[in-house]
Amino acid sequence: MDVLLNDDENLIVDSAREFLTHECPTKLVREMETDPLGYSKTLWAKVAELGWQGMCLPEKVGGSAMSLVYLGLVLREAGRTLAPIPLHSTAVATLAITKDGTPAQQEKYLPDVVVGKTVWTWAFTEKDPRFVPEAVQMSARAEGDGFVLDGTKLFVDNFPAADYCLVVARSTPGSSGAQGLSLFIVDAKAAGISHNVLITLAKDKQCEVNFKGVKVPKANVIGPVGDAWPIIERMLDRGTALLCAQMVGAARKDIDMAIEYAKFRTAFGQPIGAFQSVQHMCADMQMWVDGGELLTFEALWKLEQGLHASVEVSQAKSFCNEKCEAAVRQSQSIHGGIGFMMEFDLQLWFRRVSAWSMRMGTSFEHRARIARALIDVPGEVTLGRPLPGTPGAETTPSTWTTRSAAAVPA
Repeated sequence: MDVLLNDDENLIVDSAREFLTHECPTKLVREMETDPLGYSKTLWAKVAELGWQGMCLPEKVGGSAMSLVYLGLVLREAGRTLAPIPLHSTAVATLAITKDGTPAQQEKYLPDVVVGKTVWTWAFTEKDPRFVPEAVQMSARAEGDGFVLDGTKLFVDNFPAADYCLVVARSTPGSSGAQGLSLFIVDAKAAGISHNVLITLAKDKQCEVNFKGVKVPKANVIGPVGDAWPIIERMLDRGTALLCAQMVGAARKDIDMAIEYAKFRTAFGQPIGAFQSVQHMCADMQMWVDGGELLTFEALWKLEQGLHASVEVSQAKSFCNEKCEAAVRQSQSIHGGIGFMMEFDLQLWFRRVSAWSMRMGTSFEHRARIARALIDVPGEVTLGRPLPGTPGAETTPSTWTTRSAAAVPA
């Protein structure tokens, strides 16, 4: 993996930053916090003209078949401007169809995504907020030529705007853990679905979604019935790494504002940046965001290469959860009381980074996942490296590989 951007990647970053700086002022971000859908349809249409929705989708459906790293760079810039578009939720769902859906599913659903006609989301979380298979209790019973879904999902992103939703449910009665899980494409406007918008720190559209007797045809099942956990796990890993890209983009913008403020805000006759304590805070913020970015794009690169990347994804998320949050918190401190005023823009970035740090798995969950890989829990994870001190032992985290019980590729 080359940590430096090549010419094509720099072009993507520059064009995305220029576009979003012009099209997504903080005035629009504030307006979308009270909008019923939570996103700008005008901006979404312009984004489609740039090809962002289809960036990683197959060429046969109109996409560009580009690397996941490119999408990560775009989402980093979207995080930088807090762009109110459902790009992350749409990408997580449609990449799952691209990677694991049938050709018929791809041909039916993906062309409309590419041109910006449809918005997608996905639903995993229930009362148990952990991103583990045991947390899924929603039922999907077989009936006729399809399934009937019953249960409740929480913190479903952008559901008021969504046309379709990927839903994880337990299709084998009495099953537990990773056994018996299936992944369904569900029409978000289907009979039996209702939702309530949750009040969140980010003021975005996270929803409680209730399913009562919702019918889904067998043609809308992604992967094997009752054995979809490997597909779901890969979907969650991609979503987690892409969310980290948004986090580092937002955190980068936030600390840039703090460092610039420290250069010109005076106290006791000199800029506050002249004080060693503030200098150390700025240095820490820079190191934290740089570290999160490197871990994030290592994870995205390994996912794109089809390598085992669960450890790298969890490293990125656990680090970003703590360090991006710490960075925006110190930015607030450098700004003082003004940083907490709703009229001042800084709080927009603080609230979103803080909210994103609690999504797609907490630091505790991801550290536990890393720990299981490190200690080789029997029957759960195998770490593909020799023990320290043995011939050929590697110590660089980027050389680690992990395998779930199903031993599926990332």
